[in-house]
Amino acid sequence: MISEQRPTARPHPDEVCRPARSRRRVGSRAATLAVAGSLAAAVTLAACTGETPSPAGASSPAGGSASAGTSRSDAGLVVDGAPAPLAALVRSVYTGGDLTHTASPTAAAALKARKAAGGSLKATAKVGSWMGTPVAVVTAGEDVTLAVGPTWKVVGGWWPSLGVAKPSLGSGPRWVLAIGSDARKGQPLERTRADVLQVIGIDGKGGGGVMGMARDLWVPLSTGGKGKINSAMVLGGPRAQVKTVTNVTGLPVEGYVVLGFTGFKKIVDDEGGIPIVIPKTVVASHAKNMVIRAGPQTLTGAQALAYARERKTLPDGDFGRSRHQGEVILAAAVKAKLAGPIAIPSALTSFSKVGRSNLTAEQILTFTAGLHQLSPLKVGRGVAKGAFGWAGQQSIVILGDQARSLFAQFRDGNLS
Repeated sequence: MISEQRPTARPHPDEVCRPARSRRRVGSRAATLAVAGSLAAAVTLAACTGETPSPAGASSPAGGSASAGTSRSDAGLVVDGAPAPLAALVRSVYTGGDLTHTASPTAAAALKARKAAGGSLKATAKVGSWMGTPVAVVTAGEDVTLAVGPTWKVVGGWWPSLGVAKPSLGSGPRWVLAIGSDARKGQPLERTRADVLQVIGIDGKGGGGVMGMARDLWVPLSTGGKGKINSAMVLGGPRAQVKTVTNVTGLPVEGYVVLGFTGFKKIVDDEGGIPIVIPKTVVASHAKNMVIRAGPQTLTGAQALAYARERKTLPDGDFGRSRHQGEVILAAAVKAKLAGPIAIPSALTSFSKVGRSNLTAEQILTFTAGLHQLSPLKVGRGVAKGAFGWAGQQSIVILGDQARSLFAQFRDGNLS
C-alpha cells in the first residue's frame, strides 16, 4: 500500500506517474491528478480529453433542442452548450427556484439553503451519454452542476458561489469495481475471466483509495463452491463478480464497469495514448516479447495493454501485474483530471460505446465527479496479496492476514 503524499512543488507532466519513492518531488496538484482521477481513468482509460457532440438521446421530452447553443436567463445567466431545458434548470439553480421535482433528494437538500446569484453569470455545459441516458456537467467559475436527462434533473455538484458549504455527491463511503475482461474476439465481454479487478473507493470526506485484487485469490464464489476470484464472472457475469468481491472484502461494492482488450486499445489510441513513466523495462512475453522500455513515454493502446497484462517475467508475478495495472490507471487519471469535470460527459460517452456497467447515470456521474474532490494527502492504494499454494493442479493465492488487514482499512473508503 502506498499513500499518495507529496510536497507542493508544481510537477513536470512526465513526472506524475513515477513510482512513489521517485515521485517525492512531485507537487500536490499532480497527486490529485494521479489518484483523485483513478475511477475516472478506470472507467474511461484516458478518454477524457476529447469533446463529444451531444448525443441524439439528449433531447428532452419537455421540449427544446439538444444541439449546442446559448441560452440566456432573465437574471443574466448565460449557459453555453446547453439544450434549452437544461439551461432552464441551471437558471433555476442560480435564481433560487424550487428544485423539489427537478433534483435528486440529496441535491435538493444541499441546495435548499443556497443564496440566489446576483448580477450576470456565464456557465458552460457539456452533454454526453451514459449507456443511453443523457448526462451533463455545467461549470460556472468554481461551481459544478451535474445533471441527468432526458427530463433534466440535478443529481449533484458543488456551488461555493451560492454559499453551499459541502459538495452533494451521494453518501459516502462508496466503492465501485473496475473489471478488465480478457474476452477475445467473438467471446462475450461479461462472461469471461476478469483479467483486472480494481476496487475504487471514496469516503465522502475527501479521502479514497484504489485496491487491486490478485486474480488467483482462492475464495468462496457467489455462484457456489470455491475458485479463483476472477472465475466468478465466467460463472455468473459481472454481478456475480461484484457479489464475490463484496463477500470476500466486506465492502458493499455499488456496481461495476467492465472493459475488454479491444475496447481498451481503441480508447487509448483514439485519445493519443497514455503519457507515463515506466519504472523498469518490461518484456511482455504474452505479446510477442514486446518491449516497454523504462522512462517517460506515451504508450499506445497495444503497449498499455501489454504492460498491464504481463506477469510471467515479473519477479512478483500476479502482484506485479496488479501494480502495473494501478500505474496505468493512475497515468490515465492524470490525463483525465487535467481536462477537469467538464470533460466527464464525453468520457462517459466514449466508454459507453465499448464497455458495460450496471451503474445508473446518476451513480456514475456523482462518483466520477466526486473524485475531483479528493485530497492528495488522503488517498492511498494497495494490492490484496497472499501466500502461494495449490488447489488440485491449480496454482492459487491463499487469502491471508495482509489482505484482510487491507480490507478492514478500506471499510471507511480510505486507504491513506
